[in-house]
Amino acid sequence: MRAVDLIIKKKQGLALSCEEIHFLIQGYLSGAIPDYQMSSLLMAICFQGLNETEQLALTLEMLKSGEEVDLSSIKGICVDKHSTGGVGDKTTLIVAPIVASCGLKMAKMSGRGLGHTGGTIDKLEAIPGFKVDVSPENFLKQVSEIGLAVVGQTANIAPADKKLYALRDVTGTIEAVGLIASSVMSKKLASGASHILLDVKVGNGAFMKTVEEARTLAQAMVKIGNRAHRHTVALLTNMDQPLGFAVGNALEVIEAMETLRGRGPQDLTKLCYELAAELLLMTNMVVTKEEGLKQVEHAITSQAALDSFRQMIKYQQGDTKVLEDYSLLAKSKYIFEVKARKDGYISQVKALAIGQAAMLLGAGRAKKDDVIAMGVGVKAFGKVGDYVHQGDVLATIHANEEKIDEVFTMVLEAFVISPHQVLAKSIILEIVS
Repeated sequence: MRAVDLIIKKKQGLALSCEEIHFLIQGYLSGAIPDYQMSSLLMAICFQGLNETEQLALTLEMLKSGEEVDLSSIKGICVDKHSTGGVGDKTTLIVAPIVASCGLKMAKMSGRGLGHTGGTIDKLEAIPGFKVDVSPENFLKQVSEIGLAVVGQTANIAPADKKLYALRDVTGTIEAVGLIASSVMSKKLASGASHILLDVKVGNGAFMKTVEEARTLAQAMVKIGNRAHRHTVALLTNMDQPLGFAVGNALEVIEAMETLRGRGPQDLTKLCYELAAELLLMTNMVVTKEEGLKQVEHAITSQAALDSFRQMIKYQQGDTKVLEDYSLLAKSKYIFEVKARKDGYISQVKALAIGQAAMLLGAGRAKKDDVIAMGVGVKAFGKVGDYVHQGDVLATIHANEEKIDEVFTMVLEAFVISPHQVLAKSIILEIVS
């Protein structure tokens, strides 16, 4: 085989065989196929797409390029949950403890932030002392003993995907559905769980802007998962406005802990309940979604889910005192209020603008050693459909600089106020299975 012939084949819209995909991935990893040829192939895929067989073959090649986590030593049902990324999406911090307290095993490897979307690992590192780098032995031991671990991805998971993603990032080939689906699922399959729940975000603050785009991606990922013998389900969820109120690492950790206490924002609480109940239903822990929602409610009201979160913090060397004393988390130097300039109904809260504002404040640059940056972000209190009066606080900006004119304008303009009420979309748009 020659790479140039396969590039031409894909450019003409023809399907690549499993053997040809194997040749391409192995050649790229070994250096036999250079970046410029792989870039050309990726662009051809962007224009011509990948069929279901090609997507599965690419996923499995990337999966086999590295290590696979073996969870067979863990007694119980191992589950995983993945979000495609959104603004204020701290659902893993809430859903993982809930399902662990209900008897499932959540052995989760999470990533860092990408663009304007926050990363679960970055948020957990806002907890003083919390370690996301856990040895494979301790990872398995922790999940076996408390049913829950959320750790950083090891360097050996799907290295072919990492190399391809870096190339896609600089060649304008990120958006191809087949490439996204294969990338996500190669890492999910490598993580070893038997049941995978995908939270595919849709809207202004998501990578998928329309329901149609999100549905296509969700269907592709679900098919890959099921064909690889993992029970896979996807939920399409609304990301036209930030999820919950808080956007920023420490701010989101506090909001997650409040939600585990039963005091979270309505939209965030509803989504977390639905995700957790779906995992219970997928694993036959319950017979109906309603029964699952009741179990989730009990996990919250009994504080069993909060106790699971406390155990995870303790096992991963974090300071459990943060659960009772939020002041132990990083705080910004300044807090600025953004107020409504007229009366009316909030018809839009542009999630992308809020996410980008948090990035400008430094939220995206926050690392575990940069304690001050961990405290910055935005709390967007106004929601679509709310009526506000002139002077009402729409949001607060948590900053370490006094001069934040650009961020202030971005946050203010993210709220569109109209004379007529617009009802917010449902948080759950569709289920794909």
